[in-house]
Amino acid sequence: MPRGVRGARRAQRIIRAVDDVSLRVDPGEAVGFVGANGAGKSTTIKMMTGILQPTAGHVRVLGRRPVPERRRLSREIGVVFGQRSQLWWDLPLRDSFRILGAMHRLPESARTARLSRLVEGLDLQDFLDRPVRQLSLGQRMRGEVAAALLHSPRLVILDEPTIGLDMISKEGLRRFLREDREERGTTLFLTTHDMSDVERLCERIVVVNSGTVAFDGPLAGFRESLGAPRELIIDLAEPQERLTLPAGVSTLAVEAEGIRHRIAFHGSEMTVPRLLAAVGEQAEIADLSLAEPAIEDLVREIYARGR
Repeated sequence: MPRGVRGARRAQRIIRAVDDVSLRVDPGEAVGFVGANGAGKSTTIKMMTGILQPTAGHVRVLGRRPVPERRRLSREIGVVFGQRSQLWWDLPLRDSFRILGAMHRLPESARTARLSRLVEGLDLQDFLDRPVRQLSLGQRMRGEVAAALLHSPRLVILDEPTIGLDMISKEGLRRFLREDREERGTTLFLTTHDMSDVERLCERIVVVNSGTVAFDGPLAGFRESLGAPRELIIDLAEPQERLTLPAGVSTLAVEAEGIRHRIAFHGSEMTVPRLLAAVGEQAEIADLSLAEPAIEDLVREIYARGR
């Protein structure tokens, strides 16, 4: 098992922070590991990075045992912990990168080339020579991501990487992470409360609840697997208070005095063209839009089911 977690458990006092979590992440995969506070995300990451030893089960990362082989593993993984900095507080950001390059034994030419790519991609130029303690949270987080990627790790573990970033900076960071991963085939393991990060960066989502895996599957099939309905919003040319809809399709709401109809349907049972044809036989359609269930709402539903 080259990379993954099987039957892992970490007991703290009388609480099982992680209880029989089993998952495998293949090389080059991008996984969103999500859950509420206290669900077991941070404990799992700490076991993967060798900070904690599992009470039961075993953990293998890049074929290595994280605790006894932590030093060797650190050369192959990059980690960002939202509440734990790897930058030197009183030194300019540039000096932190110089020290980290030496710690990873990077040749000067390789460090310079890689840093140049990171500075450009993460837009660090304006504050490279500023002490870390003077940086805003968003600037520091971009610096933290650059520090984690400096040695071109095979596996990148990011914990809340977009915290403190504005909308433009968030999208820039996501774009860079996608491009860098495509170029180098990096494996990404992401924990976040921002589901937009998961949707834009990951192909797979793992939801943990109370220390156990509540869902593990492709992000593309996440909505369908939970049976979540899609919503078709139709604006009619003329008001109509009621539409006769096919079996299994329901009206959620009628708004704007009969002009707007919100219709719920399941993609496995009804296609949009068929539904539009049924409506079109009864009224002229002026406009329409399709809304998917929000990932946040579906994750919240998983939590509710697990209580």
